[in-house]
Amino acid sequence: MKRNIFVVALEDQQRQELETLRHSEKVKVHSLLSVKEAVESPNFSFNALLDEARSKLESFYGSVDAIVAQWDFPTSVMVPILCREYDIPSPSVESVLKCEHKYWSRLEQQKVVPEVVPEFCGVDPFAEDPLSQVSLKYPFWIKPVKAFSSHLGFKIENDEQFHAAIKEIREGIRQLGDPFNEALNHAELPPEIQHMDGNSCIAEQLVAGVQGAPEGTVYRGEFNVHGIISQPSTEMSDAPYDRIEYPSHLPEPVHRQMIEVSRKFLEHIGYDNGCFNAEFLWDESQDKLWLIEVNTRISQSHSEIFIMVDGMSNHEVAVDIALGERPSLANRLGEHAVAAKCFIPYKHEDGIVRRVPSREEIEALADRFPGTKVRIDVQPGDRLGELMHQDSFSYRLGTLYVAGEDHEQVDQRYKACLEALQFEIEPIQ
Repeated sequence: MKRNIFVVALEDQQRQELETLRHSEKVKVHSLLSVKEAVESPNFSFNALLDEARSKLESFYGSVDAIVAQWDFPTSVMVPILCREYDIPSPSVESVLKCEHKYWSRLEQQKVVPEVVPEFCGVDPFAEDPLSQVSLKYPFWIKPVKAFSSHLGFKIENDEQFHAAIKEIREGIRQLGDPFNEALNHAELPPEIQHMDGNSCIAEQLVAGVQGAPEGTVYRGEFNVHGIISQPSTEMSDAPYDRIEYPSHLPEPVHRQMIEVSRKFLEHIGYDNGCFNAEFLWDESQDKLWLIEVNTRISQSHSEIFIMVDGMSNHEVAVDIALGERPSLANRLGEHAVAAKCFIPYKHEDGIVRRVPSREEIEALADRFPGTKVRIDVQPGDRLGELMHQDSFSYRLGTLYVAGEDHEQVDQRYKACLEALQFEIEPIQ
């Protein structure tokens, strides 16, 4: 009898990726909630979404053998709650929230890996004088303790910019802060977090460098990393990075340090029976490593490039753990030596999409560069300023998957693809 695997907000692309699992014929994959409900809804209640998921699981005729998370909040917190109710292996809700709440996470990181933690402080944006709470010197970064990507994140260089940012944060923070508060009520919070709820902010020291991200698992206390992703910076866009590459191009000593920091932190917070990916910045000029954040799930953003290099999606380890089995991932059994997920950027200026690349243009690129896949996320008539989950640096018009024999060839093919893909954007004055 096939075992039933529920993946929250499963897209068609991920359903195809799950076909690469070793025992795909022995499991039946179901989507729990839609992408629109769990990922793209601009306004939602965490508890209402949780109840809807419960209802769908209760009405399912058959066994619920595994529940897998592959998206950020609310999915990342909802899944361990559901797993606890169905006696499915999963991290504790408290350990997940110690990663999800940016200020709480920094406090815990500071206890065990202080050498990689930037200076930070908590800020109540609704206080009478929020600036008086800031202990950092200009410039610094301010953002909500829970946000999508870089939404409502601002680089602050003076008092005027700070007050302008606080005004914008006050107007938009409750969209995610209120449902995050509902999630926080599912755990026992320490006193220092009780007054720093989901509508609070964190100010942090500015750090820079090349991004690296170990992805791995903790299974019954056994820590393992199955791959390291890197995000090389380029000058092609205003974004801090424009692609993620696998395997990482960073030096081996940096890999080892990232892995050791991840292990220490996850062990410290009691994170077990779950997947993770940890984001770092490595400042090469000072040989200094900074921890940015730890995500409590596999990254579905990495799945396709794992398949291209290893021949298997990283969903493999998430399903293994949820089924109570020791996780393992194939290594270098794919068709390509290096693969990258690349963004198709557009300057951060509002506009109306008038033209997107044709199917013929996309097929020509795939013929020209084997392994290339193109996913367009906009269509004629879309207004860039109304796109969801964009950051403060540039709009993303779509995604490219590019492969090559080495990192240099991937870089060359990415640039060639951007030149070949023709969009027309009508600026809005």
